[in-house]
This record gives sequence, C-alpha cells and structure tokens, in this order.
Amino acid sequence: MRAIWKGAVSFGLVSIAVKLFSATEEKDIRFHQVHRTDGGRIKYQRTCSIDGEVVSYDDIAKGYDIGGGEMVILTDEDFAELPLTTSRAIDVLQFVPADQIDPLLFAKAYYLEPEGQAAKPYVLLRDALTEADRVAIVKVALRQREQLATLRVHDDVLVLNTMLWPDEVRTPDFGFLDDDIETRPAELAMAASLIDSMAGSFKPEEFTDNYRAALQEVIDAKIEGREIVAPEEVEEAPAAAVDLMAALKASVERAKKARGENPEERARAVEAPPAKKTAAKKATATKSTATKSTATKSTATKSTATKSTAKATGAEKTAAKATKSGAAKKATPAKKPARKSA
Repeated sequence: MRAIWKGAVSFGLVSIAVKLFSATEEKDIRFHQVHRTDGGRIKYQRTCSIDGEVVSYDDIAKGYDIGGGEMVILTDEDFAELPLTTSRAIDVLQFVPADQIDPLLFAKAYYLEPEGQAAKPYVLLRDALTEADRVAIVKVALRQREQLATLRVHDDVLVLNTMLWPDEVRTPDFGFLDDDIETRPAELAMAASLIDSMAGSFKPEEFTDNYRAALQEVIDAKIEGREIVAPEEVEEAPAAAVDLMAALKASVERAKKARGENPEERARAVEAPPAKKTAAKKATATKSTATKSTATKSTATKSTATKSTAKATGAEKTAAKATKSGAAKKATPAKKPARKSA
C-alpha cells in the first residue's frame, strides 16, 4: 500500500507521527471507451465553451456559479490562504461511546501506521481506546478540505473514519410518516418469527459480488477465445403478496425451507393456542356432549318405561274388572219358575 497522507495525531500534549493508507478499495471492473471498429481509445479535449480553444491543465481554475451567468473564479492561491489549522494534524476533540455515532455519518476508512519512533505512543493510544471502549472524535484536513472523523481500533490498528457534517445528512420527509399506520399483534409475531428464522452471525467472507464474478468470466472467455456460456437463470422471487400476513408467512416458510427446517411448525405455533389448552377444551366439550347425550337417552328410557307401566296398569285393571264381572255372574243364583196356584 502507498501512503496518501503524512501527519500526526495530537492526543493532549502527545504527538504521534502517522502515515495514512486507504483501508478500502473498489473491486469494480472498469472499462475504457473505445472505437468499436479498431479498439482505439476515445480521447476528450478540454475546450472553452466561449472561444472554443483547447485549454491545458495549467490554465484551469475553479469557478463558483452565482447565477445569472456570472462566475466567481478561485485560484490555488485563494485555497492556500484558507485557515486549515489541521492541515498536517489529526486533532482529537473528545472521546465518546461508539454507539452514539450513527453509521449514516461514516464516509471512508483509512488505516493509520506509526512512523519512526511513534510506535510506543501509538500502541498506548490504541490500548487506551480499547480499555475505555470509546472512539475519538477528531478533525483532519484531507485534499484541502477539513473533515470530521472518528479514530477507533480495528484488528489492533487505529482506523480513521471520515464523516459527513451534520448538515450534510438529509432529513427524511415522506408522506407515510404522517399517517396513523398500526400493525396487528399477529403480524408482529409473524415478522418476529421471520427474523428469528433468518438470524445469524455476520461473516463478510460469506458474501460475494456475483455480478462482478460473472462479468469477469465473460472477459476471460473473450481473452481465451472460447464460447461464452450464459449463466444459469436465478430462481425468480415469488410475486409480492397483497396481504401482509400472507407475505410474512411465505417468507418464513421460504427461509426455513432454505435451512432444511419444517416451514409449517413455527407458523402453527404463532397462530394456534397452546396444545394443552386446546386439548383440554376439546375434552371438556366432548364430555359435555356425552353427558347431554346420556341424559337425553335416560330421559327417553324413563318416558318409555312410564308409558309401558301405564299400559300395563291399564291392562291389569281391565283384566281385573273382567274377572270380577265373571265371578259376580257365577255367584248370582238362577231364578226358579213361579208355581201355579191350584
């Protein structure tokens, strides 16, 4: 790596000589504009829009448009006179907890390496930041521009993260923020289930730029002169569901299917009540139904028995009357014929 800046970290009365290196690099595949027929590079000339003349770098200055076609021209001398007190220093302003800094403010990262005999104070500041679990808020001038930044520890190296100024962060102004939108408990539970099914530990090495890899294969194929094979089609994502709950359920099932888990188990656990309570309710309902059925059958049996008894009693009474009547007829003596007088 090549150092892009040299200076010192001002830590109270301690000065630590450091060199600055870019901590990141873009891996995008870059192309040149060329002539399609012969591959010749396309060149652009810097011409003046007023007289049409070609302008060299030495004659180029910076202009600020104030509107109405008027331009204020600034030269290198104008920038040199600006009061950049941190031109060759990283001034520590304060130490703050890391969680107080919104990641939205971060811009670019740089590694700091101690220079010369500065290794001891460098390690001292590094260990002190680690022990305090804080980051340093600093100011630094890079490329003729003063920037706010943080100084923190990463892999035993001090890292400088340049930051945006607070007025450079836009305030979100969207219509839905003024709407009274409520989420149902069932939706929140399903969303929590989806988050749980997709939970994991972040390992950056597990993620790759598939587009860049495929593009590199196309370039390699062109170089080797072999036939270019189209990459396999990626499975299309399911169409967006109109119902939020349906979309959440589908997402949970998809995530669990990818992990080889049962996609319906968690969904049932969220929607259905506990199994014991459900079984108890079913058992109670079955018992109640059985009791009612038994009671109904018992009542019907009693009613039938009562009717049978009533019939039997009626028949006995009829038979008794008949018997009594027959006995009475037998007991009554036959009348003798009357005698004629002489």
